Amino acid sequence: MVLNFQKDVSLLPYNTFGIDVKSKKFVSVRSTDELKAVLNQNQEKRLLVLGGGSNLLLTKDFEGLTLRIENRGIQIVHEEQRSAKVKVAAGENWHYFVMWCLDNDLGGIENLALIPGSVGAAPIQNIGAYGVELSQVFESCEAMSIETGELKIFNTEECEFGYRNSIFKNSLKKQYIITSVQFNLSKAPHQTNTSYKELSEKFDGKSPSIQSIAQAVVDIRSAKLPDPGQIGNSGSFFKNPVIPSRQFTKLQQQYPEIPHYPDQEGKIKIPAAWLIDCLGYKGYRVNDAGVHQKQALVLVNYGNASGAEIQKIAYEIRDKILENFAINLEFEVNII
Repeated sequence: MVLNFQKDVSLLPYNTFGIDVKSKKFVSVRSTDELKAVLNQNQEKRLLVLGGGSNLLLTKDFEGLTLRIENRGIQIVHEEQRSAKVKVAAGENWHYFVMWCLDNDLGGIENLALIPGSVGAAPIQNIGAYGVELSQVFESCEAMSIETGELKIFNTEECEFGYRNSIFKNSLKKQYIITSVQFNLSKAPHQTNTSYKELSEKFDGKSPSIQSIAQAVVDIRSAKLPDPGQIGNSGSFFKNPVIPSRQFTKLQQQYPEIPHYPDQEGKIKIPAAWLIDCLGYKGYRVNDAGVHQKQALVLVNYGNASGAEIQKIAYEIRDKILENFAINLEFEVNII
């Protein structure tokens, strides 16, 4: 098997922030066999696994091997009267997969339309938007051990999903590479989710089709979030913080208008965008690095910002939130 290892490759085309750094070595794989061969041949201590490059901020040249997952394929592996199990290669584009489901009248991920990135990255982050999380339709994923090259199937329980979180970001971080994901999707008639405020207002008690939900989500996201093809970004940079109810009560006394939502175990979720906007950071800019004018959760590269400049703004916002609200804001984006 011939693998095309390249040296000193610019990662500019492979990250949605549009950061121009180089990787010491670079290789793309299009199958599990190629992936195993790369892991067997790799001599570098440091490994960066890339899918769509939409959830990371590169701050300097990478002194290791960048491995890009480019396998493709979507297939229905099992069907019942009301549901279908669909297996998807990790290298497939997430939004393309959503559109494929709509074309095949399969429901469950229509609320997750237009989220950038690859299918393989979706379980790692437990992506979610507009009232739906990936874990709700997740069946299993196949992943390869970086150390041994062996394939293992992880079910929902084994993935230990949490809010924008999974076992692959914690105890198994940098130990496995996801090669495919299997979803359990619904067949018509669908029960759509319009619980999110903007969808609820738009459909006003009606029962929209999955296609209508997806289009509404695309319209909302397009109006609020910058297109990475136009302005470099990785979507939401910060997680919405979840705090104990006692801490929230104290905060609410000081800020009666603070928006909030109930979360698990009696805790309260607060929109990070509100906290950031409260401190006047929406539209903040230093040279070509900044905070988007319409969405305070999104850090942007207006053209020639370095990853370090964007990172500096992220740290500054995090520190100010801690100082003013006693809340530790977590990054949703991986900083490399």
